Amino acid sequence: MIDVNAMMSLFREEIVVLDMASPYVILGKLTGEDGSYFVLEEADVHDLRDSSTTREQYVLDSRRHGIGINRKRVFVAKADVVSLSALSDVQE
Repeated sequence: MIDVNAMMSLFREEIVVLDMASPYVILGKLTGEDGSYFVLEEADVHDLRDSSTTREQYVLDSRRHGIGINRKRVFVAKADVVSLSALSDVQE
């Protein structure tokens, strides 16, 4: 059985990508989490409706050029997250 807590500790203090169920993608440094929320700092909360780029292209551009920080800290409801990955794991 997978130890989720051990796996999550691998992402602590790393830049992560949260793919949301909504048309948002959130990137930032994962600094904490509890049963309901992820805490990201130096984050980019991006509404994909505000640009003509796809989710994948936006994330890839962020990996190449760095994230556009627009939040000092953000709490993200885990229930709204479809996937979590390290930005460094994004493939070209």
